[in-house]
Amino acid sequence: MQVALRVSLSDSHVDSRSTKSQRQILVAAKALGHERLPVNLCLVLDHSGSMAGTPLERLQQASLRLIDRLQSGDRLSIVAFNHFATALVPHQSIVDPAAIKQKVLNLRADGGTAIDEGLKLGIEELAKGNQGAVSQIFLLTDGENEHGDNHRCLKLASLAPEHNITMHTLGFGSNWNQQILEQVADAGGGSLRYIESPNQIDTEFARLFDRLQAVGITNTYVRLCPGPQFSLATHKPFAQVQPDTIELSHSSEAKSWIVRLGDLLTSQEKQVLINCYIARLPVGANTIATLQICSGQSPLTPEQPIVVQAQTPYQSNPDPLVQNAVLTLAKYRQAQMAELKLQQGDRQAAVTLLQSAAQTARQIGDFQGAMVLSASATQLQAGQELSPITRKKTLIVSKTFIQ
Repeated sequence: MQVALRVSLSDSHVDSRSTKSQRQILVAAKALGHERLPVNLCLVLDHSGSMAGTPLERLQQASLRLIDRLQSGDRLSIVAFNHFATALVPHQSIVDPAAIKQKVLNLRADGGTAIDEGLKLGIEELAKGNQGAVSQIFLLTDGENEHGDNHRCLKLASLAPEHNITMHTLGFGSNWNQQILEQVADAGGGSLRYIESPNQIDTEFARLFDRLQAVGITNTYVRLCPGPQFSLATHKPFAQVQPDTIELSHSSEAKSWIVRLGDLLTSQEKQVLINCYIARLPVGANTIATLQICSGQSPLTPEQPIVVQAQTPYQSNPDPLVQNAVLTLAKYRQAQMAELKLQQGDRQAAVTLLQSAAQTARQIGDFQGAMVLSASATQLQAGQELSPITRKKTLIVSKTFIQ
């Protein structure tokens, strides 16, 4: 499988007289061609008492439709959890789908909620067959982790990349912890989905499964090798901006920086923004760093030089695609800061930040996101409280460009 790699600078020109120039680098990677990889899927499903009735019925029907989409050679496990977890469907190949479906239909709602127990068992089940497959967890819950440990959830999610597992979270209703589910999805290299009504469960499962089937390469990462004039910004230098916005961690290895990309899709680029500084350079073309996409120990692309042109006099050369990525990240960070200010009781600061996020969304053509962000700002400005549902919608539109 080949990778299409595109590397762009926010401005490929710098002033040769400047001692330090700030730039953003957009790294866009996409898998080329597509031979469907075997699927190794684990559904981690909340069946606590609050899921009784229509929510559990819709969850069961959505799960059955996912089972119908699996093919010969695919593997499935289903973990059901309330205040403890059980392997409802232990890890297995799709040989007898009718028997699997019956186990799903036998599920009943009762008990409390221990998300970490579900995650732990889900990772264990997936790890039984993750070689040469796209291994993903779909975790759906409608509640707080009342019988579990949120810190343990985050620790388990951080282990997912080590097992080549991508972790998606789906929050149903209004009572789930948006901070925890977002952090679990971010650490697991997946996405956070919000399901307002039971009828949406099937749609969101289908969207995630479509993305899963478009995975062309798993376990990828960026290796960035800096030159002497190159340095990273000290605060949050790496962020994913497509398909969802995620703050990324990085590590150092043999005079290079490593940033995990995870799954590369054939259907959509994965875009990462790097915030950096460039020291004074002599007039002319200068290679400030090299960049490469790898998987495991194998390079997937040649080392690509990152070149800037130092000039006297300086003439700016902005790249609109990078600017769009910068604004996408700004929208997310403004909304995140608004939520923090709201938690601290600073309503006016939250209003200002949400208004800024709405304006930023308009600049990038995200009009649906702008509508939600602006409505939240207006509601706060009028002295009203934001409902849990409104706060969750605000979070989702800040992370995702909803078409």
